[in-house]
Amino acid sequence: MQTETLNFPDMPALRPETLRISGLSLARGEVMLVRDFDLELAPGEAVLMSGPNGTGKTTLLRAIAGFIRPEAGTIDIGSHAPAVAAAEALAWLGHADGLKPGETPRQALRFWADMVGQSRKAILPVMRAMAIENLIDRPAGRLSRGQQRRTALVRVALMNRPIWLLDEPAGPLDGGGRARLAELVAWHRSRGGSVIAATHQTLDWPDAKRIDLGAHR
Repeated sequence: MQTETLNFPDMPALRPETLRISGLSLARGEVMLVRDFDLELAPGEAVLMSGPNGTGKTTLLRAIAGFIRPEAGTIDIGSHAPAVAAAEALAWLGHADGLKPGETPRQALRFWADMVGQSRKAILPVMRAMAIENLIDRPAGRLSRGQQRRTALVRVALMNRPIWLLDEPAGPLDGGGRARLAELVAWHRSRGGSVIAATHQTLDWPDAKRIDLGAHR
């Protein structure tokens, strides 16, 4: 897959990883959410997970990230479990955007770039790709929900991790924001990155696998 839309020369090359899930079962209390779930996600691929509320989409993403332990089955990133591989291989975007109300995108994104050892030079180009570069010094508390989400997606890209785990990434985005998200995902996949997204919305990502998680209960 190729995209000519985006190019961030200050972003180092990725080290692609393959995600393998085998026989996974997940529960919440006494309720079994997912049973005997298998998935292989190769570099350059994307998966869109759908299903009614309560079918375990967020729980599955959290298990892949190593936040919770499954009832059964295995998750491997390359040759390692998530607890070992997550720090180098995974970028997480949950429902919260991780922005403090009095903090500007410039401050927040500089913090994240420094924390993961990436160049600050990539911040403005990625913000420009998400059409929020003019908001770089506006406090997050004065940004709309869609603008906050676009800022959080910039953070995900800046982390430069091969596997993106996105929980409802397009929830607060308008049509333009969803188009920018699609371009960012296409750029990531063109470099050997992969994406798993839980979504209630219809996202037009070329060649993405579509999984109804309700069928795995």
